[in-house]
Amino acid sequence: MAKIARRADDRFEIEQDGHTSYLAYEADGQGWISLLYTEVAEPLRGRGLAKDLARMAFEYAKENRLKVEVVCPVAFHVALNHPEYKSLVSIRHR
Repeated sequence: MAKIARRADDRFEIEQDGHTSYLAYEADGQGWISLLYTEVAEPLRGRGLAKDLARMAFEYAKENRLKVEVVCPVAFHVALNHPEYKSLVSIRHR
């Protein structure tokens, strides 16, 4: 079955084979998005969906000129391995 990818209010989602996997995030309305964690449905694990979700989030940040705070280990790994996303990552001082 084909993947359906979308952005919800607080997460990026991929639906496949009747299961929903997601990357949770927080946006503050001040130009920041925090990528928090991924949750991949157990039957879909090992297919690269967490990385797909992280790429969706970085593309969204890029398109919307957002600075990215990375908490999620998968998103951190994607940023390290994709130079086009490294410039989006910043350290947020609270």
